[in-house]
Amino acid sequence: MIKLKHVYLMLALVFLASIEASAKARIPMGEREVLTKVVDLPDTDDYKIGEGKSAQYIDLATLHKEYNIAYLLPLYVIDEPKLVGYNAKEDLYYDLTPEQLNTIVTENKIDVNKVNKLGFYTRYGGKLVAALIVALIIYGLIPGKKKKVEPTQV
Repeated sequence: MIKLKHVYLMLALVFLASIEASAKARIPMGEREVLTKVVDLPDTDDYKIGEGKSAQYIDLATLHKEYNIAYLLPLYVIDEPKLVGYNAKEDLYYDLTPEQLNTIVTENKIDVNKVNKLGFYTRYGGKLVAALIVALIIYGLIPGKKKKVEPTQV
């Protein structure tokens, strides 16, 4: 009888520990801001931030907001991409005024229409993968036809 109590106690502890572990290992879902570096600007004083040894240089990046699952499956884009200044070492972005952006674009001969785009997977791929997963789930729930078994004489 004592051994059975110990087994039940251990099972209860394992069950409670698994609930705690599963609560911490959730798949992240929701809105997220995505920064993607698109143009590496030259390291000149025009694009310098800070002074001395701590000085860093900015580059151009696109910033958009999307709804995704597990950072891998973008379902839809909430805010269209815009060009921002980007400091990769500190992972910071800076909003640029239209005048600053025009100056950077004209000085570096950047095609804004080419640079300020989202890729196919970000725009449509997540929807296609999600639709495929839903279709496979529905296909798995549909019962198949049972084969008729004919008796044979041996």
